[in-house]
Amino acid sequence: MAEAIYVGGLLVATPLLDDPNFRRSVVLILEHDRDGGTLGVVLNRPSDISVTQVLPVWDPLVTGPSVLFEGGPVQTDSALALAAVPSGQEPLGWRRLHAGTPAVSRLGTVDLDAPPEILQGEIAQMRIFAGYAGWSSGQLESEIAEGAWYVVDSEVGDTFHADPGSLWRHVLRRQPGELAFVATCPDDPSMN
Repeated sequence: MAEAIYVGGLLVATPLLDDPNFRRSVVLILEHDRDGGTLGVVLNRPSDISVTQVLPVWDPLVTGPSVLFEGGPVQTDSALALAAVPSGQEPLGWRRLHAGTPAVSRLGTVDLDAPPEILQGEIAQMRIFAGYAGWSSGQLESEIAEGAWYVVDSEVGDTFHADPGSLWRHVLRRQPGELAFVATCPDDPSMN
């Protein structure tokens, strides 16, 4: 299990975190600055809103399910897109995450104001998120110290996981030691 917060890492909600915005969530860290705070998107919350309803021109490039994902409780009326490129190239309209981990080395944000045609054939996978998760300086560190989050390494398939509903368990199950057992924690611990 990783200890430090870093771009490209995952925040996995512990069973103690019962905030409805983050319960059993998996958050990919997109920006982290000790003085400026942290920004990320929840990877495992597909919404009922199809991409064609909101951003129809981007629908052909989106990796299924073709819905908006609830990226977090901040600025839910704005959209943020993540896309993976198949090579080391940096196409127009795409900006690489500043992460040093191989798992997210081909991951970046998409300029949704750019014409989709410039990215057609340039990206391998893409998801669009409504809103994001944000923490002010020191806030996330405090939440981790209180036992709300596990900080773990991401793997290549996490961002575009085929079954987002199972991502929380999937990420925990692959962790070393006792942390893997958390994946078996029932939704309602009082039912145990």
